[in-house]
Amino acid sequence: MDLETAYQHAEDATRHYSKSFYFATSWLPKAERRAVRALYGFCRATDNLVDDAPPLDGQTTLDNWRARVNGSPDGHADDPLLTAWADTRDRYKVPQSYADELIEGCEMDLTRDRYQTFPELERYCYCVASTVGLMVMHIFGTTTGVNYEDAKPYAIKLGVALQLTNILRDVGEDAHQRGRIYLPLEDLECFSVSEEDILHGQLNGDMIRLLQFEIERAHHLYEEAWPGIGFLAEKARFSVAVASDVYRGILGKIIANQYDVFNKRAFLTKSEKLRRIPGIWVRTQRLATPESP
Repeated sequence: MDLETAYQHAEDATRHYSKSFYFATSWLPKAERRAVRALYGFCRATDNLVDDAPPLDGQTTLDNWRARVNGSPDGHADDPLLTAWADTRDRYKVPQSYADELIEGCEMDLTRDRYQTFPELERYCYCVASTVGLMVMHIFGTTTGVNYEDAKPYAIKLGVALQLTNILRDVGEDAHQRGRIYLPLEDLECFSVSEEDILHGQLNGDMIRLLQFEIERAHHLYEEAWPGIGFLAEKARFSVAVASDVYRGILGKIIANQYDVFNKRAFLTKSEKLRRIPGIWVRTQRLATPESP
């Protein structure tokens, strides 16, 4: 398969599965935009394998995928998303270890559907989301004089914030369709929310207080991650800032929906995203390269 066709498949997959990511990456230069969407295509394909595979075949399917991802380019020829990703990975020298950790995170969805503590959930968020940010940094590069290692803690925090946002938005869908509860069980206990409350979509005062706690946790992570955008090459800062702000806006939508994560999907319309752009631009211009941690 020729690379242009493969990259077009990645472009189409990004547009189809994540309008917010597609919107945020539209502010990038062409080369970086194409590469990041190839990365998204690979991540989405990996996640879909786990969610769509028959229960008894999930591990075998993922093991075969892992072997193909780590195999020779000859094994990618019949999969456009894998072809585009392999070219991006090699072109930007993205460490394969991050892709392996992402697959490990998707594998967790085959073996567990509950997390006892936030540190346990944080590890899952790192694998399925922070690794994406770490791979993106290899595509974007860092600003002059900034070491990649110094930027990593911020990318990790942003990944956890983004994934926690996804988890909060999808509480109802994950419970109803897959029987999964990602919110830490220790938090449920703290707010007197039972697993059955979530599985049966019970929105009561205790559930709202739990969601308020987790939303505040996500906001805190976004704030901690924000200065790290200043570590990135200037050409990429605004796009990452848009992604951060638009996804963070989902938290506000959950509140606007009166915390009904069981019946109302929280999302921003295109016009709502566009209205945020001037403020994001101003805030991004105020960013300075922070001191190394």
